[in-house]
Amino acid sequence: MARTVTVGLDGSRESVVAAEWGAREAENRAVPLRVVNVWPPNGVVPESMADRETQRHWAERVPRDVGEELRRRHPGLAITVEQLIGWPREVLPEAAAESELLVLGSRGLSGVGRFLVGAVGQAVLAHTDRPVVFVRAPEHDRELPDSHGPVVLGLGTAADALFAFAFDAARRRGTGLWIVHAWKLPPYFGYGMPSDSSLEADLTKSEATHLEEAVRPWRDAHPEVEVTVESRRGRAVDLLADAARDHGASLVVVGRYIRRSSLGGRVGSVTYGVLHHVTAPVAVVSHS
Repeated sequence: MARTVTVGLDGSRESVVAAEWGAREAENRAVPLRVVNVWPPNGVVPESMADRETQRHWAERVPRDVGEELRRRHPGLAITVEQLIGWPREVLPEAAAESELLVLGSRGLSGVGRFLVGAVGQAVLAHTDRPVVFVRAPEHDRELPDSHGPVVLGLGTAADALFAFAFDAARRRGTGLWIVHAWKLPPYFGYGMPSDSSLEADLTKSEATHLEEAVRPWRDAHPEVEVTVESRRGRAVDLLADAARDHGASLVVVGRYIRRSSLGGRVGSVTYGVLHHVTAPVAVVSHS
């Protein structure tokens, strides 16, 4: 199957906005858009959707209407709309495996609208190695935020997958790349040791030097991308939220370690915090 951008559609306002974001991303990547609506198996529906008319609305009308609107707004884009039977936490990772990335709304409504967010959204993220983009809906309308702002990369580990995704995203958008690295003082600073301004200055310089060294090969390989590097002491979630807001980020990129266990993967505290505190679209890129 050809590579696609896949969107999980649950009918909520957030997922409809995510579908529009996915359509624009598919155009940027010159790949088809695949919109997937997942319906529970064996006729199981939430209690709030017990009547047949509501079932028919969710099962048929919403995906059809969204598909028609996307085709109207993006006439040159190949778009397919599919309804798949199963549970989203199982079906969506399978759909993601056939895609360049998976796009989800980051917040949903009551009833069936909840199945792409919260615990299920995190389960989908933890069970796929493909990049997943979470898109919030603006407060008052369905229009996406400005797409011309820089890409902000939150860098904890200098993983190639993170650099590759962030540089490619900035290049495709024709925007700059703002790389944010947060660091903390060693634990013994919290155990009664007197403050040492020279030691803190040395640590600040060392962290900045290591960051510049990690970025240099990617900067050299992508001279068309204007790169700004920021290494600061502080809480990673706060620094990323501030950078995204202050610079009007069009996309925030964070990483997730691939760790397998009988319970699946983990999202990670920084990624979890960014998803809850950053209003720009957030791309979560898995790396080893």
